[in-house]
Amino acid sequence: MKSYLYLFFLLAALPVAAQVTITPVVPPAGILQKNQLWNVVLASAAERPLQARVILRLLDAEQGQPVLSGVSRAVTLARGARQLKQADVEPVQYEYLSPAIDRNVNALLPPGKYLACYNIEVTGGKTAYSREECVPIVVEPISPPMLNLPANGALLDTKVPQFTWLPPAPLQQFRQLRYELLVTEVHDGQPPVEAVQQNVPVLRMARLRENFLSYPPGHASLDTGKTYAWTVIAKEGEHYAAQTEVWTFRLNGGKLAGTGESHKVYVQLRRELDGNVLGVSHELSVGYVNETAETQAGYELVALGEGNRIVSSGTLELARGANHLDIPLPRRAGLKHGKVYLFRLKNSRGEYWQIKFNYQAEK
Repeated sequence: MKSYLYLFFLLAALPVAAQVTITPVVPPAGILQKNQLWNVVLASAAERPLQARVILRLLDAEQGQPVLSGVSRAVTLARGARQLKQADVEPVQYEYLSPAIDRNVNALLPPGKYLACYNIEVTGGKTAYSREECVPIVVEPISPPMLNLPANGALLDTKVPQFTWLPPAPLQQFRQLRYELLVTEVHDGQPPVEAVQQNVPVLRMARLRENFLSYPPGHASLDTGKTYAWTVIAKEGEHYAAQTEVWTFRLNGGKLAGTGESHKVYVQLRRELDGNVLGVSHELSVGYVNETAETQAGYELVALGEGNRIVSSGTLELARGANHLDIPLPRRAGLKHGKVYLFRLKNSRGEYWQIKFNYQAEK
């Protein structure tokens, strides 16, 4: 009898917050909307109804830095359990601590590893706080990036291959999408996956904004007697998001482009212009990665410095994936020697992919 009386007085002496517990029911992995962070179960052992607010802290699990915090509106808790959802906690007072987090209420969280930590502020007479509960979350894209060219096991006729890949999906998950490309030698009897994990890279390019890259001509030369493995890592800013498969390629043992003989190089179009200007005479050779099923795209040649006058236009046939496009520069277009022009391709999504070139008239 004395033991029961002792337990009764012990429970009665517990602070109010200790009589309320929180259990997060957030998906541990996959795609996650910001509003799903509020899927929690509150349980109260108090005899009378309580007013409580849920306090959320979302941290970057790799760096331990907070990226988002939020405080719900007050909710009424009767004795027992209650599962909350977005409508129960709105309006939420958010504080955004990272530019990677979209401020839209229904936005997707960017890919990465997080720690979601919850606390309860219980009011009624005297304010008290519960013990913080934290759960790990891994946000992943539906589809990782996918390698495109060179094809797996390809035998290439150039020492300066062009690498192209398809971006992860959905793209709206990313606000600071960057890529890292790794190319490494594969030793005899070594699996390609092991090669990219353990061997020193022959080429490593980080913080790439576009989903293509030409092998830098001034970089270490690739050898015809070796097999190379390559892979691409997608990142949200500096944080890992997803990775492609690992593919391999070899160089043809015969005569190779890039070893001194005349060969054609296709320069990739970009959405954002930089300071690069090509020197071009009778034909413009560009590369474009078609991520949709469209079979045609329009293009224009624009005279920069002449009121952005369109001097020529036309239509190009496209295939899905990587395209090597040759655009003739006819004399009738009135291109002037030494002048700079803009080539721009417009796809079905209204995006302009472009490059500047300096026209050099043939003598």
